[in-house]
Amino acid sequence: MSRLALFVAPGERLRSTRRIIQLLIGLLLYGIAIALMVRAGIGVSPWDVLTQGLAHQTGLPFGLLTNLIGVVVLLLWIPLRQMPGVGTVLNVLLIGPSAQLGLWVIPQQTIPWIQGLVFAGGLALLAVATGLYIGARLGPGPRDGLMTGLHRRTGWRIWIVRTLIEVTVLIIGWILGGQVGIGTLAFALLIGPMVNVTLPVLTVPGGPDPAPASAPSPEKEVTA
Repeated sequence: MSRLALFVAPGERLRSTRRIIQLLIGLLLYGIAIALMVRAGIGVSPWDVLTQGLAHQTGLPFGLLTNLIGVVVLLLWIPLRQMPGVGTVLNVLLIGPSAQLGLWVIPQQTIPWIQGLVFAGGLALLAVATGLYIGARLGPGPRDGLMTGLHRRTGWRIWIVRTLIEVTVLIIGWILGGQVGIGTLAFALLIGPMVNVTLPVLTVPGGPDPAPASAPSPEKEVTA
């Protein structure tokens, strides 16, 4: 038995190292992807509409507000009895700074065809980044954990809970001054199918297959 343990241990250590590195790269790229879509100027995801609206009202940096919203959402896990993982904590800490870095580096776009290309690049990068950080299997993001927690407590289907949450934050963000546009619709329609392509390729083997939060299947339990 001890010889078998010695034989398996190096592989397990390598897998654990890959999961951590993949998580960190995924979260960094996720923030850059958000920045690309924001700088495209044709609409962003519902949660980023909320962040933009709060930034418009408070004057606080987009990246800082991304972090603060993540903390608030994570606090909502407490009554839902959700348990965060290391990936959850790093999600709250890292996506905001990486998004802010991207906003500092990437200029605002105003030419329509360039706006479309920048948004498409951001959406594609976000799909890859989502596959990386979910595929690391180190804990759900705070927003997706809120969704699965409400799903467990209410018994409502995942797609109903997700729709209610995202419509709510979208409306609040729009009222506060966040940008809703063709990019918002494109995000809603395309991110699920795109993540369904990247996630199976990027999931670290050796555990249960995660299901992406944006997957179109309403019956799957989400671990994103």
